[in-house]
Amino acid sequence: MSHDSWIPPPSHPPRTAAPPTSTRPHRPSRSCTHTLAHERPQFHSPFPRPSVERTRPRDERTRASVSHAFSRATNKMATEALVTVPSDVAKPETASKRDDDATEKKWRETAEIFEYGSAANPDMRPIPVLVHPADLHECGETRVIPFDINDFLDITESCTSPNLMASFVRIVKGESIETSAKATSQAFYVIRGSGESESEHGKISWSTGDMFVLPVTKGGVTHACIDAEAKGGAALYWVHDEPLMRYLGVSPADEKKFEPTLYRREQMLERVEEIKHDSGASNNRCGVLLGNSACSQTKTLTHVLWSLLNSIPAKTVQRPHRHNSVALDLAVAAKPGVYTLMGKEIDSQGFIIDPIRCDWIEGGVFVTPPGWWHSHHNESDDVAWVLPMQDAGLYTHQRTLDIRFVDDELELHAAGRIRGSAFAVTNKQYIELAEFGGSVPAPKSDNTIKRVLSVECMTSQPGESKRAKATQVGASICSQPEPEA
Repeated sequence: MSHDSWIPPPSHPPRTAAPPTSTRPHRPSRSCTHTLAHERPQFHSPFPRPSVERTRPRDERTRASVSHAFSRATNKMATEALVTVPSDVAKPETASKRDDDATEKKWRETAEIFEYGSAANPDMRPIPVLVHPADLHECGETRVIPFDINDFLDITESCTSPNLMASFVRIVKGESIETSAKATSQAFYVIRGSGESESEHGKISWSTGDMFVLPVTKGGVTHACIDAEAKGGAALYWVHDEPLMRYLGVSPADEKKFEPTLYRREQMLERVEEIKHDSGASNNRCGVLLGNSACSQTKTLTHVLWSLLNSIPAKTVQRPHRHNSVALDLAVAAKPGVYTLMGKEIDSQGFIIDPIRCDWIEGGVFVTPPGWWHSHHNESDDVAWVLPMQDAGLYTHQRTLDIRFVDDELELHAAGRIRGSAFAVTNKQYIELAEFGGSVPAPKSDNTIKRVLSVECMTSQPGESKRAKATQVGASICSQPEPEA
């Protein structure tokens, strides 16, 4: 483009050329901005564009920024242009686009959408009432004898309940065996004999009636039988939570949730005797929960496992109770005439409707399904002992254990009330716990409560409020009368 063809911007009025006052050639502005139309540039005002142009979407505009630079030496112009193409111009399909479509198709193949009413309570294989008999560990070679019922539960991996695996370990006198599990918790109860167990956590000795629990263990645990006492070998009751790990698709972390812990038989029985002579103890239920200092809130064996050493005096019946966890019950000591009745429903007198009877065989294990009412009966002349192992540590942490005793439920029903969950801890027959029904969080250092909550505050005084209402941060909590119907 020569200087002779340069035209002033149209926004300036035309004027008559004046005679040159010098021989220096006319020099235009060093830079200007133009809009390309088709292939031939058109020049416009350097001032802002009209507002109508501004209202057009950015992706519909065709723009070019042209920069002119003139060399003083050659008086020639160099031009650079950056053009944005409209978004509606068709683009060829790229490999990335095809990959995205294939990924979406693959992800959608596994999507399922159900009607809520028919799928909210899915039809699943029920947990059966089954027995793992004692004669399995009373004879034969050194081996692990799993109580595997995964086929009943339609679960691929070996398990005794969805979260736990229970097994007998028979160890012939003078022999040893190694056990291993990808678990966060392992419990070993000595059914019979004496010996020692060694792992990365150390070596301990054991004898009949002892129990020890191990946290996550990367290697195996070697058990050796020193004395059999009877049946030619020692026997251990081994329970761990590897099925839970497999269901979650995880491996236990290296960090231990608790330290290896040992419960000696003498220690447990001494505590039972103390409770037995306590004037406040129940006359037909005397047991001790086995806890761990690392589980001070749940008061359980580990963060997953729960265990109780429970005794049933001669000629007594322990009334029905129920809980949401599965119980894997070991009959520690039982004469003929000791049994458990189980069923899904109770009548108005608190008796189980159409119960299943499961007789206790000393050294054997039986399964108590979750949510079933069950009562323990001892028609013999001797005290009977049972050691249930449950995944109730996990349930207690989740506040979903919901253990209930039949007489408490009958009292509520007689008052015309049906509760959805335990609003006050009622497992007084196991351990004395503070009621949390009317409690509130402890104040912070600045004397304010950092949350909004509503808590049940059941009172026994007629006419008093049965609900404590909590308001916003820093406000006081006070009882208010219930609104009249």
